[in-house]
Parts: sequence; C-alpha cells; structure tokens
Amino acid sequence: MSGAMPTPAPRRGRSMPTTLLRVAAGSLLTLPFVVSGCSSPLAESSVEELRRTVLDAAQRELADASTAAEERTMTRQEGASELEIKPEHLDEIERSYNPSRYFLAEESDGATARQRVIDQVRDLLGEDLLGRTPRVLAIGLRSSVDLAVRNNLPLQEARFEPAISETQVVAAEAVFDWAFFNDIAWRDTDIPQPGPGFLGLPAVVSADQTITNVTGLRRNLTTGGTLEVSQELIYADQRATAFGVLGNPNPASQVNYSVEFNQPLLRNFGSDVALADVRLARNAERNSIATLKGTLIDTVTEVEQAYWQLVLAHRRLVIASKLLDRGTVVHEDISARRVFDAVQAQIADAQSTVETRRGDILRAQRDLRRASDRLKSLINDPAVPVGSERLLIPIDAPLDEPITYSLLDSVQTAVQSRPEVDTAILSLDDASIRETVARNGRLPTLDLRASATMRGFGEDFGDGFDTAADGEFLDDFLLGLLFEQPLGNRAGEAAFRRRRLERLQGVVRYQRVVQDVVLDVKNALDDVVTNYKLIAQARTARIAAAEALRTLLVEKELTDAGYSVERLDLEFTQQDALAQAERAEVQALIDYNTSIAELYRAMGTTLERNRINFVVPDANQLAPGESALDYNIGGDDALEDPAP
Repeated sequence: MSGAMPTPAPRRGRSMPTTLLRVAAGSLLTLPFVVSGCSSPLAESSVEELRRTVLDAAQRELADASTAAEERTMTRQEGASELEIKPEHLDEIERSYNPSRYFLAEESDGATARQRVIDQVRDLLGEDLLGRTPRVLAIGLRSSVDLAVRNNLPLQEARFEPAISETQVVAAEAVFDWAFFNDIAWRDTDIPQPGPGFLGLPAVVSADQTITNVTGLRRNLTTGGTLEVSQELIYADQRATAFGVLGNPNPASQVNYSVEFNQPLLRNFGSDVALADVRLARNAERNSIATLKGTLIDTVTEVEQAYWQLVLAHRRLVIASKLLDRGTVVHEDISARRVFDAVQAQIADAQSTVETRRGDILRAQRDLRRASDRLKSLINDPAVPVGSERLLIPIDAPLDEPITYSLLDSVQTAVQSRPEVDTAILSLDDASIRETVARNGRLPTLDLRASATMRGFGEDFGDGFDTAADGEFLDDFLLGLLFEQPLGNRAGEAAFRRRRLERLQGVVRYQRVVQDVVLDVKNALDDVVTNYKLIAQARTARIAAAEALRTLLVEKELTDAGYSVERLDLEFTQQDALAQAERAEVQALIDYNTSIAELYRAMGTTLERNRINFVVPDANQLAPGESALDYNIGGDDALEDPAP
C-alpha cells in the first residue's frame, strides 16, 4: 500500500446513529396535534406510522444487508497463470512490458526513485506556452490534500459561513438583552382661550413650558412578554392661565417611577414562540457547519481524483513515448528493406504510423499539462499558481491491494457521518419549530397589561425624590386585558396548514436523503469491487499482448522471415495492441483508486481516512493571522523541485 493512501478498512459493530434518529423522531412527537381536526387524506395517515418514518428509514434500507453483516475481503482471479507462460518469460515481460517500470528502467548512480521519474519525464514534456521546457515539480497525494485543505478557494469561501451563522445566532439572542433608553422633550405652549363670559373679558392666553426626561430599561422576555422599568422627570413652568391664577409651586418638579409588564396569554405566549428565531438561527449555524464539512469532503475527494488523473496522464505519456520508440525501430527496419522487398507504399504506411504516434505524444503532453493545471487550481499553492508554467508530476503509485468491507457497516457509517443526513434532520427540526409557532398563531390575542407608578412632587427635583421615596403617591395602578380574534381566522389556519405540510414534506425528504445515501454507498462499493477485478483482467490482457509481441520479436531474430515487410507490419499491430492493453491496465488502476476515494466520500469518512482534524471556525478566528480551520495531516513535504 502506498504511504499516501491508507488501506481502507471500514469499522464494524458501529450502532445505528440513534442520537440523530431520536432528534428526528422527536420532531414528530406532536404529530397528533398536527393532524387532529383535519379531514384531508393527509390527516387520515396513521400518526404512529408518521412517527416511525424517521426511525425506520435507515433500518428498512439495511434489512437485506443485516442478514450478512460479516466483513468481506475482496478477491479476484488472476488470469496470468492460464496463459501458460514460462516464469522466466513472465519476468522479462514485467521488466520490459510493464508501464509502471518504463520510467524506472534507466537508473543513474545515486539517483533516487523520485529523481529518476523527474529526469525521464522531463525529456517527454516538449515546450510549454512560453516556448520553454517546463520546470517540473514533484508532488505526492498527501501533499496535494494538505495544500488543498489549506488553500483551496471554494473551501476558503465556505469556511466563513459558520462564523457568519454564529453572528446571526448572537443577533437572535440579543433580542432578549436589556435595552437602555432615554427620551427628553421640551414643550412650550401658548393656547388662546375665551375669557369669562359673565365678566365680559376678552380672550386670554394659557402659556406654559414643560421639560420631560424619561430614562429606563426594557427587555423582551422569553415568555413572549415585555418588562419596562423607567424614571420620569417633569419640569413644569406656568406663565399664564385663563383666570390669571398660577399653580403653587410654580415652577414645579415631578418624579415618577414606573414598572410596566405586558404578557400575551394565548397567541405569542411561551418560550416555544419567543425563542423560535433563536432556535432557527442555531439550526442554521449547525447547517452551515454540516455544509462546510460536506464541502471539505468533496474538495478532498476531488483532489484525490485529480491526482489520480494526473497519474493517468503521466502514465499515458510514458506509454505513448514507448510506443513511438518501438515504432521508430520498425520503421527503420522497413526502410532498410527498400533494397529487398519493401515498396514505397509500405514505407509510407510505416511513416504514417510513426507520425500518428508522434501526434499521440502531443495529445498526451497536452493532457498532462491540463491535469497538472487542474490539480494546481485545487491546491491553490501560492508558489505554484495556475498561471505558472511549472508542471506537477506525481510520485505516488496507484494502489493495487484488496480492502475489507461490510455493506451493513458502510451504510451505518454513512447514515451517521454524511452531512446531508444532518442537514435533512435540521430541516425537519426547522419545520417542527415553524409549525409550533403557526399552531400558536391560531389562538386569539389575549394580552395582559399591568403597570404601577410611584410619584413624587415638589418645588425642585430634590423634593420630588423625597416624596417619591416616602411612597406618598403610590396610587397609580393599571391592570387590563386586551382581546382580539379575527373572524374565521383564515390567515392563522392557512399558515398552520402550510407549516404542517412542510413538516410532513420534511419527513419524506429525510427518507429520500437516507435512500440516496444508501444508494451512493452501494454504487461506490460496487465500483470498488468491480474495478479491483478489472485490474486483474486488464493485467492479464496486457501480459498476453506483451507475450504476443515478445514472441514475435524472438521469431524476428531467429527466423529468416522475421524481417519481412508483412511480419514488420504485424509488429506494428502488436505494438498497438500492447499499448492499448497497457492503457487499459493503467485506467483500471486509476478507476480503482478513484472509486476508493468515492467510497469514503459516500460513507462521509473522507476526513478520518486522511487524518484531517476538522475544527469549526468562529467569528474571532477569522481575524488576520489566525487559522479558521485546523487540519492535522501527516505526509511528505508539500512541493519539491528536484531540478538543479
């Protein structure tokens, strides 16, 4: 097993995600209130059946897998033994006709395997867009993942969402904070009034000046009510009255202490309604965390797939180069037979074959550059931007080892670990919260209002404070009830029905998500098992094609007819068949490794497999110089440039 790719071994014996299922089931506990009093077909559904929907969704999908819960290790039948090839010939085939050995065939004294890969591939690259030989950078799979989780742009964008959602939770909770208020007003009035008629006096003017200051604290209560405590200071100065008699004292000062309490008793009563926005905000924060985790899983999986596509492009370039070398030798042999039996058409046909293979190399070079740029865009390393003409070359070989798995364990793990399941449960809980609020909205409005005021009065505010402290004027009380009920209450009933239907829809959505997760796991496991077997089939085909070419070359050297134009043309055909078989084997290896990455994505355990410690960032961690995500990834150095 390559060091960059841990052997997948899904864990056994893990229980069903009962906590998550209980949460989802708990959101259905009030279904009797949802469906009562309704005559629609939806209301006729069994309440118990709806309550069991969430709990049974995963178990129903696992019913068949539970009958064979034991782990299985993949096996395959190697077909090379059926070819009846001598061991020494098999050794020669593995040395001379194996794509994984082509770029290790020539060794220089003291050169490392990595350096040999770089040295040989550099000669195959051609020119870059700047007209120069590309500078080559070696990279491993673990390094690619490490760089991507730190630098990937979509991931950097997604990591802000939990912190943004966190601020929204704080904002929702802040609705219940105490609020300080201070209101000040100055009023000057001159009001003309009729004079006393029995005296025959003309119109008079009432004039006064008032300054009012109200200071206090108020807050919203989690019961749905409000509480306010205030102090009111009033300065009043009468300048004239209708009868010319001024009050005493004048000016006068008044101090009032008030407590006011308002509480809904039916509609909008209770913490279920008052805290609904807070709970929805918290669920939104949890949903953003699940979304971030899903983005991280998808990014890591995409990086792994891009890395193996880079390996595929690299191997195909090596195969195309080897095919061209072999074709050049045959072309020279045919050209040399011009003096014997080769006609111009045969020579031209050989030249056409060689030129076609040169074109294949150009395409392979382009594919390698594109695969390199694709990986560069994912890892987003500042040292190797996408605009750079540096070429990434893979150094890790694809895995060719069986894995041990259990369908039951894999599906259980997926239901517990997939972010999509968490999102579906949160959506169901959101629908339950909104339904609770809508159910309360069907009630009539009945609000309690109570207040008490303690007053103080005097020539100045000092006298006012003293009289208020004595409690001499504690006689201003208010107690009242306010009632309102819309006739028919169609708006409230419609809102409740809407929220109830949305909740029932959420149950179906959860069931669909679980089904999709199970389907993803089954498809991924099927791909892994099939691709593992395809490696053996493709390898057998490659060995058979190599044996056909090897035998033809031996006959070429041992018989007089070996250099005939017809035999040389057959050699072209056998070379093409071998190259096709080599490409098929490499493709099978890449498909197998890609399907393993997809399996872990389907199970939701990509982060654990790559030893990534996912730490959710908060708003404070997004300050400059602080890391929003903490990833612990072991592995080799990120990028290495072996060029002198």
